Amino acid sequence: MEHKDPVCGMTVIEGKEAAKSEYKGTVYYFCSRGCKVAFDKDPEKFLREGPQMMMPEHH
Repeated sequence: MEHKDPVCGMTVIEGKEAAKSEYKGTVYYFCSRGCKVAFDKDPEKFLREGPQMMMPEHH
């Protein structure tokens, strides 16, 4: 199953994700550890504003 990384917007394949987090009962999948760390610091920001196009610590 495909998921959208909530931080950068990249498509992530379940089972091949670099990382994942659970927040408020929902599992989020990430293309990199950097995206997971950013999400974990402020999940509400990404859920409210959507993916950020230019993540400085991305890849």
